[in-house]
Amino acid sequence: MQKAGPNLAVQGGKKGTMNNIETTRRPSAQAPRFVTGSLLRHILTMTGAGALGLMAIFVGDLANIYFLSRLNDEAIVAAVGYASSILFFATSVGIGLSIAATSLVAPALGAGRRMRARRLATNAHLLALIASVLIAVVLWFAIEPLLELIGASGRTLDLAAVYLRILVPTLPVLALAITSSAVLRSAGDARRAMFVTLFGAIVNTILDLILIVHFGFGIEGAAVSSLIARLVMMGIGFYGVMIVHDLLSRPKSATLMQDAPAFLQIAAPAVLTNIAPAIGNGYVTYAIAAYGDAAVAAWAILARLTPVAFGAIYALSGAVGPIIGQNFGARSPQRMRDVFTFSLLTMAAFTGIAWFGLGVLANEIAAVFNAGGEARELIVFFCRWLSPLFVFMGALFVANAAFNTLGRPHFSTMLNWGRATLGTVPFVLLGGRFFGAPGVLAGNMVGGVAFGIVAIFSAYKLIDAIGETFKPPENPVGHEVV
Repeated sequence: MQKAGPNLAVQGGKKGTMNNIETTRRPSAQAPRFVTGSLLRHILTMTGAGALGLMAIFVGDLANIYFLSRLNDEAIVAAVGYASSILFFATSVGIGLSIAATSLVAPALGAGRRMRARRLATNAHLLALIASVLIAVVLWFAIEPLLELIGASGRTLDLAAVYLRILVPTLPVLALAITSSAVLRSAGDARRAMFVTLFGAIVNTILDLILIVHFGFGIEGAAVSSLIARLVMMGIGFYGVMIVHDLLSRPKSATLMQDAPAFLQIAAPAVLTNIAPAIGNGYVTYAIAAYGDAAVAAWAILARLTPVAFGAIYALSGAVGPIIGQNFGARSPQRMRDVFTFSLLTMAAFTGIAWFGLGVLANEIAAVFNAGGEARELIVFFCRWLSPLFVFMGALFVANAAFNTLGRPHFSTMLNWGRATLGTVPFVLLGGRFFGAPGVLAGNMVGGVAFGIVAIFSAYKLIDAIGETFKPPENPVGHEVV
């Protein structure tokens, strides 16, 4: 892992006394949480807390679609689908930056280098803010052209543009919230990381009821609900990182410049990795738009239903990085390998449970969203026959976490872009040509099978290769290094 800045040992005296006081007051200053104990328990604990938080925010997004679908206007639901494809791209950038935070902060904590972890966490937030502001400015001036590019037109385009004009300026707020949550997970505080998204989702859902259902504000109400929810998320994240764990310090331009290369080395490929699914998602939206607003509305519903159904897998991929990262910092190759194995088995079990639920409730799900005709057929088809293929996407997610944490983010980039291009475009084209809208959905899922398998074998090979290079650590856990 590339180091940013000098390594200066802090020794004895008054500083040592202050460190002892800090250790007694703050849980995060104790020995790294994941380097001992049951790995399966760590995985399930982190995943459970993360799943509750993630699924809560996904449910909040789903609530937007649900309440809007009750207006019996497919153009509104389709507009949110188009807008979400663009927001997915922007959010992916923030997630990529947060991956860099996890990849650097977790190993630093695992090696007992708390002061360095504090500095890295601070600079991670600064870099996330700078990057997200730039992206928000660019997107603001490209809203209509981007919507036209993915197939939106007429009233649907106008509605999607209104939605984006409200939410695009909040991208920096969301990026900071995501980064704070990543730092909390790196510290092993799954509960507070969960609170970031959980309370954001609660606020979002309550405001949906007030603004959409009670006041009838429609798509504008949905956007304002999300805006306020993001502000709540950022506030809770900052409280956990800064007040509870003391992992934010006064920013310094000198250390920012020193740490930026290490972040960019991971963040650049991680951002590209997370943009890839957004590009693939945008292409699927473009392909399915040829079959009308009903097909796009079904795709918009599925795009929000899938994260809820498979929320545990998304959370698992977020839990793997900190656990592998701390054991990487502690130089425990066997535990790193076991983390990956247990994560894959857990992911497969979660997929089976989600498939069963979706298959049994397929018709009821379509009815809840007032979907009829072609929209209903597409939702039922996905739930019953395509959802089990998500296991290969889950394998890719888990492997990505390992690649990013172990300093090989370009592996994730290559696999994800391969999945978004070779694993999406030809399969969607052929599926659409021979089977219409159902073929588009099927092609999108079938194309990911090979990439999930390759990701599994590549991650095992990387973990084994890194394990062979380990030497006894120069600085034992608990010895403070900047």
